[in-house]
Amino acid sequence: MARARVLSGIQPTAGSFHLGNYLGAVRQWVSMQDDHDAFYMVVDLHAITVEYEPAQLRERTRLAAAQLFACGLDPDRATVFVQSQVPEHTELQWVMACLTGFGEASRMTQFKDKAAKQAVASVGLFTYPILQAADILLYQADQVPVGADQRQHLELTRDLAQRFNHRFGETFTLPSAYILKAVEKITDLQDPTAKMSKSSSSPQGILDVLEEPSALRKKIMRAVTDTGSDVIADEENKPGVTNLMRIHSALSGLSLPEIEARYAGQGYGTFKKDVAELVTDAFAPIRERTQKLLANEAELDRMLAVGSSRAGKVARETMDLVRDRAGFLRPAS
Repeated sequence: MARARVLSGIQPTAGSFHLGNYLGAVRQWVSMQDDHDAFYMVVDLHAITVEYEPAQLRERTRLAAAQLFACGLDPDRATVFVQSQVPEHTELQWVMACLTGFGEASRMTQFKDKAAKQAVASVGLFTYPILQAADILLYQADQVPVGADQRQHLELTRDLAQRFNHRFGETFTLPSAYILKAVEKITDLQDPTAKMSKSSSSPQGILDVLEEPSALRKKIMRAVTDTGSDVIADEENKPGVTNLMRIHSALSGLSLPEIEARYAGQGYGTFKKDVAELVTDAFAPIRERTQKLLANEAELDRMLAVGSSRAGKVARETMDLVRDRAGFLRPAS
């Protein structure tokens, strides 16, 4: 029986993945490559919807790819590639954009959120959910790992696939959501009411995968906690401690009640030290492997070229079918 195809991507918009990226997505992608036909990409085309520096984009694209491999993605078990190296992404986006109503695109809530943070919102930022739909449909993905903030985009993808299929004949697989294991949200260490995010968190509120262990420990020890000293999960009254407990749980495998029992009467100090140890133990080998991969740029680029070649073969097959169904004239052979 054929394995279900799964597809996801990550933007190269920062110098390092952070803990939320790792727990909420990348670590789970690694486990999925064993029982899925897995396609994972560095979505550099999405990264240019905001102001950027070309040299930095190239550097961060390699850095993101190196971290994916360092976290455990295996080029023999998963197709790992760079989005812009497969030109069919933008070709299919145009076809899908011509099937998307302006009002339909205007209802995408993430555009409103992201546009509010930009001095000038580009057309690319407005239409990026359509590119995201093309990313998914191009590979005939059966499942797409999603968090709550991406479900609206997956619904748009399904709507566009159905619209094309209805108008031009069965062409696209309708993707379903692959609900990632509930790591729950990992929040800012300095503002536990806000999601840990490169775009909105302060440097002290983020735990970066590639950070030095000493810096990680310092941030965790300085993390905002709450009144009292009991290590108890209470989202409303103890959001800071609850966030640290979620981090502990995700890395240790202990449930929140088990963590409460373990640290009963011990206070925040001991608990924070243990959280810091779990985080540094998880990140140290990833940091080391990332540095080794970046030290051999030619080999890293070769690994990505293998993935892009594999992805390109699938993308070309889909676009050949789309061009034919959509009525584009084939060039004379």
